[in-house]
Amino acid sequence: MEENKIPKVPKTNMPKFNLNWLYMIIAVMLLGLYFTNDSSTSSREVSYNEFQQYVRNGYVEKVVGYDDNSVEAYIKPKYVAQVFKNDSNNVGRSPYVVTEAPSRESLGTFLEKETEAQHFDGATAYKKRGNLLSAIFWQIFPFALLVGFWLYLSRKWTGAGGGGGVFSVGKSKARLFEKGAAGQRITFKDVAGLAEAKQEVQEIVEFLKEPQKYTDLGGKIPKGALLVGPPGTGKTLLAKAVAGEANVPFFSLAGSDFVEMFVGVGASRVRDLFRQAKEKAPCIVFIDEIDAVGRARAKAAAMGGNDERENTLNQLLTEMDGFGSNSGIIILAATNRVDVLDKALLRAGRFDRQIHVDLPDLNERKEVFGVHLRPLKLDETVDVDLLARQTPGFSGADIANVCNEAALIAARHGKKLVGKQDFLDAVDRIVGGLEKKTKITTEEERRSIAIHEAGHASISWLLEYANPLIKVTIVPRGRALGAAWYLPEERQITTREQMLDEMCATVGGRAAEDLFIGRISTGAMNDLERVTKQAYGMVAYLGMSERLPNLCYYTNDEYSFQRPYSEKTAELIDDEVKRIVNEQYARAKQILLEHQEQHAQLAQLLIDKEVIFAEDVEAIFGPRPWTSRSAEIISASLKESAEAAETSAGAGKTAENAGTTAEAGTTDSTDETDVH
Repeated sequence: MEENKIPKVPKTNMPKFNLNWLYMIIAVMLLGLYFTNDSSTSSREVSYNEFQQYVRNGYVEKVVGYDDNSVEAYIKPKYVAQVFKNDSNNVGRSPYVVTEAPSRESLGTFLEKETEAQHFDGATAYKKRGNLLSAIFWQIFPFALLVGFWLYLSRKWTGAGGGGGVFSVGKSKARLFEKGAAGQRITFKDVAGLAEAKQEVQEIVEFLKEPQKYTDLGGKIPKGALLVGPPGTGKTLLAKAVAGEANVPFFSLAGSDFVEMFVGVGASRVRDLFRQAKEKAPCIVFIDEIDAVGRARAKAAAMGGNDERENTLNQLLTEMDGFGSNSGIIILAATNRVDVLDKALLRAGRFDRQIHVDLPDLNERKEVFGVHLRPLKLDETVDVDLLARQTPGFSGADIANVCNEAALIAARHGKKLVGKQDFLDAVDRIVGGLEKKTKITTEEERRSIAIHEAGHASISWLLEYANPLIKVTIVPRGRALGAAWYLPEERQITTREQMLDEMCATVGGRAAEDLFIGRISTGAMNDLERVTKQAYGMVAYLGMSERLPNLCYYTNDEYSFQRPYSEKTAELIDDEVKRIVNEQYARAKQILLEHQEQHAQLAQLLIDKEVIFAEDVEAIFGPRPWTSRSAEIISASLKESAEAAETSAGAGKTAENAGTTAEAGTTDSTDETDVH
């Protein structure tokens, strides 16, 4: 038997229901009732003779006379049918007739006579005729004001909720970039360096473009990838490149977009985001700074309330890998605080891959400089290789800042092209701060600063594992009264001997003051802070102590308020830190005593020239057998720049350097500041 087929009803393009339409309908109905209700009063215009006859017949119960000689006579209910020729139920509660009197005096005289004749026993009133427009205005204005106020609140709530009505506060705030969308497009060509990270995210794009290529072998497309790395390394830029390269819809939002003052809004926005993504699948969802919503959940419940952030995270975990299927949706996220993220968020099945975006190395810095130098007008003196070598530890954002600062410096000096010296000044500006030529220092202070900086320079030159010296200056810059630029070696691991040599060079300034001035100053506070932290790290974290070898007391539990060691161990750690720092301080004093004459020459040279380079130190101490080739190249280039600047108009000796590690003594107890 053939089944009865249900005919399909054709779909009609009906407008979506909106509460604003309902409000408008109610408003119109109220206005109609206001102006057309049964309580309205009927009136009839008559002649003055007819009015007089009604009064004589006793039909009138009240007379109102106006200043324009118009008269309103209100009829008694029992005579309404005779006057209006209609049932009293159809003429309202107070029907009246309207006429025109010759004057107020004649009207008053007539009413007095009829009252004496006992034909009229009603009330008499005289009023001023009001403006009709004013009367209409005061009848409509309160109602219009109420409607306008409601519409204003509706618009405000709509804007707060991201559009779509009063109740749209739970809608997702993600920006959608459709495939082939016009606008500024960033591709992988605009991302310099990061070869491994680009390969990972390029493969994600290929997953969505050609999924069959990977699923034919039985594999599954990864659900998510987490971009991890220090600030400014290009995590968000990589995501923008994915949006530019992928031929699929791309949703972009920040972790803070889920956070709202209303309870339950975060979870609602997560649900709405994935609902939109499923409609656009295959697609990519990018959540920037995911640590704002993905922080590890507390072990104890919130005290007496609802934890909105944890509810939002729970909903995100469910949407990424729960009972529901999100096939065709790949989640990209970026953070520089992966250590605080919840473990459930990082497990396989949610973020299958962690892509580490590290600081660029030498070759990658060359590529980054190549990208940011494109829009600049450069002269022939700019050497990209030199710029890359003098900026170890710089992130992509730092390099972009260097290029922009160099262009600003060149424009400030009225140049048509940006030269090498402008880039050197830009690095000095970013690393050491703005040069303060007007800061006043006494001769005694200048001598103390020179001895301090000469102590750093001498010990770093004489120790094998200390960072190679590039330049030393006693010209105030930023908060510093003096600075020494070094070229740190780019290494992946550091030995105990290297750390001890660096600590010895760091306390060399304080040791020089103690030996050759006979008193110590407040300028070495930052020196001591760095040395103390380094020594504590060696003992408590790296297991480099003689009495506490091979032990690490590092803990990543941010909710723990207890140290992972006993009070007795804490005393041992303190003793070991004191011993290491004191040993390196004594070692620095011993080295300076052995080279007392050379140190005195170097300090005097600093007082005379204010700025000295590695060649000047080499002329006093002799060649340094451990100097790297890159340090020699930079030092020679800087020496050439210094000589050229001295012959140019107003360039000054303090403008030439290409160092990357700044050590500065300040008047407020800050000294030896490493800035990368």
